Amino acid sequence: MFSLSRLTCFIAVAEELHFGRAAERLHMTQPPLSRQIQQLESELGVQLIDRTSRSVTLTAAGVAFLPDARRIVRLAESAALTVKRVPAGDLGTVVIGFTAASAHAVLPRLLSDVRAALPDVELVLREMVSSIQIDALTSGDLDLGLIRPTVTRPGILTRPIHREALVAALPEGHELLDVERLSVTHFDDQPVIMYSPVDARYFHELLISTFTVAGVTPRYVQYVTQVHTMLMLVSSGLGCALVPASARTMHTEGVVFREIRSSTEEPVRLNAAWRHDAANPALHRVLTDVKALLLLADRTGHR
Repeated sequence: MFSLSRLTCFIAVAEELHFGRAAERLHMTQPPLSRQIQQLESELGVQLIDRTSRSVTLTAAGVAFLPDARRIVRLAESAALTVKRVPAGDLGTVVIGFTAASAHAVLPRLLSDVRAALPDVELVLREMVSSIQIDALTSGDLDLGLIRPTVTRPGILTRPIHREALVAALPEGHELLDVERLSVTHFDDQPVIMYSPVDARYFHELLISTFTVAGVTPRYVQYVTQVHTMLMLVSSGLGCALVPASARTMHTEGVVFREIRSSTEEPVRLNAAWRHDAANPALHRVLTDVKALLLLADRTGHR
């Protein structure tokens, strides 16, 4: 099969229509250039260039072959550049797991920052709860997880990337909307929609701790996993809820959000998680370059 060097020689002669100028352009002499053309024609079994003492022209086969020759050379050059970019992390794919709540808190900025810093890195997104993300990280099905910090496992590294307050989600017309400075204590004996102790363990334990410290005993009327389901139930008037502040971006009809005073200013936390032996260069570029994943690095000392 013909070589790229022979294609390059043919393209030069075809464009210059002069062996002397083509040889000068390629920084070589005419005899080896002529041999390259002859060998290419021999390999293809057709004459590409009609050369006389007065002129150089392309045959019909040469005219037809020139666009393909240019395309092959461009593809080869592009492939070489692509291969060099992969080890540097400029090109590649990163599979990211996220929870429904983190999608509102961090994911939009993360996607924006990756597009800006690493436009040729593709992100594949998979929604799953934190415990399933850890399993997927361990098995290699995920490169990066956005998880709640209660989940730990040997071989998984984490970095704090986001924290936010809890806010009250109240149905329109609820009595607590008239309270000027709402606090956790106001939820004593109130009907509260609670997080599942299994599938939403982090938020379940966070609220149990929050209510216990405040000496509050709400009435739990439903247990659910996802914040958007919780807001739907609040909208129906079933009860009130404590949700991450980022849930306000959902703009659920019939739900009014109110800030609440708490002993911990920003108790809701989110970590980035990845395998300690992760070999994906694109992942390491994301971890290094994307501002969303460095949000708390200066505060916590994690790098």
